[in-house]
Amino acid sequence: MSWESTVTYYQIINKFINKELGGLHSAKILLYSVDFAEIEEYQSNGDWEKSADILSAVAKNLENAGADFIVICTNTMHKVAPQIQRKINIPIIHIAETTASELRIQNITKVALLGTKYTMTQDFYKAKLESAGIEVLIPDEQGIEAINNVIFNELCLGIISKTSKEKFRGIIENLRKQGAQGVILGCTEIGLLINQNDTVLPIFDTTKIHATKAARLSLEE
Repeated sequence: MSWESTVTYYQIINKFINKELGGLHSAKILLYSVDFAEIEEYQSNGDWEKSADILSAVAKNLENAGADFIVICTNTMHKVAPQIQRKINIPIIHIAETTASELRIQNITKVALLGTKYTMTQDFYKAKLESAGIEVLIPDEQGIEAINNVIFNELCLGIISKTSKEKFRGIIENLRKQGAQGVILGCTEIGLLINQNDTVLPIFDTTKIHATKAARLSLEE
């Protein structure tokens, strides 16, 4: 939900639309960028309902402005997607469901999940994958804390560290040894640090998957 990953969403969607339509075409996007510091504070305090209220109001504003569907550009805040959906009449394109579809296409049945500590340890995200018949592996407690710290203290601030990259690569390798057939970059900022060159496992970057899905849907009648 930081603006760092919002930039990536914006680029992916517009490039997809331009490739499909050619010329000077670009995407028709209603973009509401929240103050992430406010959201992160509610996350840390466990006040998810307050976050839900804020994002529900945002979603309603976008609906009133003419949006056909909502894309929440973050994995973690899909924890409150059901609450948001109840307040609007247009669909939310769920990032975990979209990712699960991509995993099924690639015949992945056991996957490593990297993300914030909320995404890795709570059921709101993993349950979507498991209901699609996909077994989810997450790092040990030390790995969870390491990934979470890099996300909030580095990636959300635009800091890309070689040391952190090696740390992530080590965690991914450990999960590969446990049987992971692929790895989900389950935080929209992780793709700023990790790419396919960093592991032999196929990478499923949720930012790219989600943004591409949104772009495709925008072209449907």
